[in-house]
Amino acid sequence: MGGTFDPIHYGHLVTAEAARQSFGMEQVVFVPAGHPPHKEGKPISTGQHRYLMTVLATVTNPHFEVSRTEVDRPGPSYAVETIREFHRRYGEDTQIYFITGADAILEICTWYDSRKLLGLCQFIAATRPGYSLENLDVLQHKLSPELVRSIHLLEVPALAISSSDIRERVRRHGPIKYLLPEAVEHYIAKSRLYLDAPANGEA
Repeated sequence: MGGTFDPIHYGHLVTAEAARQSFGMEQVVFVPAGHPPHKEGKPISTGQHRYLMTVLATVTNPHFEVSRTEVDRPGPSYAVETIREFHRRYGEDTQIYFITGADAILEICTWYDSRKLLGLCQFIAATRPGYSLENLDVLQHKLSPELVRSIHLLEVPALAISSSDIRERVRRHGPIKYLLPEAVEHYIAKSRLYLDAPANGEA
């Protein structure tokens, strides 16, 4: 499961567990993006902060783990490189699913080496209830039928929660309780994240 996780919240966790059970996965590996190309020029917390929050959020689930693959890798974080690394680590025969949001899937053709990526793994596009699946029809004209079949849809009610809303709530000193794990809430307060511009140095 890739993402910025700035911060990670219950929407991410519910999505991961729903995907794990729906697709019979042995485990879900959370991969905080190191230097996400789509966030270029936007304020973002350090990789170390986002990695530690993800660890705090997932530590109680034995089927979850967190990878530093992208946080430690220099340069832009390209999903295709991460999937290749996972195939080397877990074996070429291992079935890998990439969990992301349906909105991100709509941009898949703009991702680095996207057709190669779609050939290396299956995609799970998590959607909010009521999200029109017709939005994904545009991919039919951009990808081969075989590649389109590698994308699976999963409805997740908790996706109404968003990281950007949580960051804005913190800036306004608004409530964030019950939107994310208590340990992550405490980490945000202790590290004084999102109050002003994100910290430039690693935690």
